[in-house]
Amino acid sequence: MANLSRIKRIARKIVDQARENCKLVVVVSAMGKTTDRLIGMAQRITPQPRDRELDMLISTGEQVSIALLTMAIHSLGGKATSLTGRQAGIITDETHTRAKVASLNQDNLESALANGNIVIVAGFQGINTHGDITTLGRGGSDTTAIILAAQLKAKGCEIYTDVDGVYTADPHMVPEARRIPKISYDEMSEMASLGAKVMHYRTIDVARNYQVKMIVKSSFLEGEGTIIEEGSKMIEKVEVRGATQETRAGKIVVQSVPDTPGIAHKLFKALAEKEIIVDMIIQSARRNEVNDIAFTVASSDFNRAIQITKQVAEEIKAQGVIYDLEVAKVSIIGAGITSDPAIAARMFGALAKENINIDMISTSNLRISCLINTSRIKDAVEAIHQEFNLERVGEE
Repeated sequence: MANLSRIKRIARKIVDQARENCKLVVVVSAMGKTTDRLIGMAQRITPQPRDRELDMLISTGEQVSIALLTMAIHSLGGKATSLTGRQAGIITDETHTRAKVASLNQDNLESALANGNIVIVAGFQGINTHGDITTLGRGGSDTTAIILAAQLKAKGCEIYTDVDGVYTADPHMVPEARRIPKISYDEMSEMASLGAKVMHYRTIDVARNYQVKMIVKSSFLEGEGTIIEEGSKMIEKVEVRGATQETRAGKIVVQSVPDTPGIAHKLFKALAEKEIIVDMIIQSARRNEVNDIAFTVASSDFNRAIQITKQVAEEIKAQGVIYDLEVAKVSIIGAGITSDPAIAARMFGALAKENINIDMISTSNLRISCLINTSRIKDAVEAIHQEFNLERVGEE
């Protein structure tokens, strides 16, 4: 949706598919850098625009897209109608700029489909119970598409993006990266939460909850893409599926925290109340009745997290707060990889060979993540990709 010529190309694809006797609901995002441009305009008015008005502003980008795409379909002889998030019946919670969908009134959608329309829906937006426009935050258009697919009991949901599927690593960083033909919801969710930009983890979690089969395809190239669905039931199958990097992260350390019950709860409850997601958390060993608590947050939440952490640190009489934005996270993903101790050892060994220092480590059944200096992230991803021969397993 970057420009008018691409909108016309998308319209042609939609009309051709609709002629195959299938009912289509198409969810679109704003054109190109429209959302960034609108946010920039707001910040030139005031450095801290109120979230309600910001949602009112940035939701207009998708409204432009749905109108233009519907016009393009009409010009090709197709029958289509456009719906905003409100008209599509998308009801969210009260949170602005990162709302979650609470319910869907699909009457307008079903009526439009019954009348033979291709329905073009504005992604990324909805309306709360007070009638205010809300936006869903990062990955909002993909999330909208999955929710509509689930509620309308669609056969599947195709996500069109600028790449032709999910890769074993970022192809811009690792030229040897290969497309993964099939991947499980759980593995894809981890990859998305750890920096893979092709999808947002919220979208994958909704798809898994409703068992919506997804296919990620290129908007520009023909190809099979990557199928995202329920994982294989094979027991004891352990395989590293991909390597990801996340450079939009920041590390915060609360120093000399009193070693008493309830301290961690007080800190992370305060962050949770502001919808700040915390990833890696490490509490140091007890010494002289105190310890340190270190954690990471997304760089977009970093300033708010620092402000909240400093306030809590003062209340609990911690020594102070230090922080670092020159950090990045490199991870490997695969079902059950932590059940094989050799995998972690190989990852750490690959980093050691490149003289890359590890600051923090976190694990789950699906991933192993290391926090390192931002300047070494490319070296780290390449070393890990090579160590696990991911260039050989991308195509199955």
